[in-house]
Amino acid sequence: MTLEARGIVLAATPIGDTRDASPHLRELLGSADLIAAEDTRRLRSLAGRLGVQISGRVVSFYDHNERSRLPILLEAARHGLVAVVSDAGQPLVSDPGFPLVKAAIEAGIELNCAPGPSAVLMALVLSGLPATRFVFDGFVPRTAAGRRAWLDQIADERRTLVVFETARRLTQTLSDAAARLGAERPAAIARELTKPHQEVIRGPLAELAAMASARDLKGEITLVIGGAERGAAPTASALAELVDQVEGLVAGGDGLKPAVAAVAGPAELSKRALYAAVLAARAADG
Repeated sequence: MTLEARGIVLAATPIGDTRDASPHLRELLGSADLIAAEDTRRLRSLAGRLGVQISGRVVSFYDHNERSRLPILLEAARHGLVAVVSDAGQPLVSDPGFPLVKAAIEAGIELNCAPGPSAVLMALVLSGLPATRFVFDGFVPRTAAGRRAWLDQIADERRTLVVFETARRLTQTLSDAAARLGAERPAAIARELTKPHQEVIRGPLAELAAMASARDLKGEITLVIGGAERGAAPTASALAELVDQVEGLVAGGDGLKPAVAAVAGPAELSKRALYAAVLAARAADG
């Protein structure tokens, strides 16, 4: 393998099982002129388990210092090889690195990736849910209000959804999701992936919420939620937007029934339901 001579390489690290480290990662850790690590102690521990001797400089690179580190990393990448690693998995996927990538592209610095383990993809393929089309939405919002708003936003999403959640908030998130998305919506909890206590639990949201409450699950959690079925009723806000679209067409000169048909088709909503919603909105407006 020909190793990069200079530039920045975003290198994925194992998410639990050291055996998942790629040959590319091993070469980078041993040859990079500078390694930017989310946690330098974890990096050195990983290198030790891999039997790799780090020869380059090591600097910390995490949420609170990543912008101040940019000048150092960009300058180092102009003359040598910089490897960027997070604690586990792929840098930038809910981990630091995006400002560096933007700055490197703007500066014309070579950018590459050493792909590897991903909790997102592993949870998705083990969930038993459709993996052809999916959405990754980062971490579930921490606050109750933020979580409710997020659930409203994803209620009509037909693609499989993958998110990260903390063990402490898992039960509440599952309970809220069951109430908002439907108790029978299929989902899967993937925890401690590639680690000794790996577990994937599949079932309807309501059942998973009850199970999570009873068991008090621990560890790193990735949650996979099935998409909304075709023909599922839209949220109140989504329906209101469709009504507004119809009224916009009517204001432009279209008849009510043609306007309803034009909007209902792409939205995969019955014309009768949308027509009734338009009439109800008009009655409410007086």
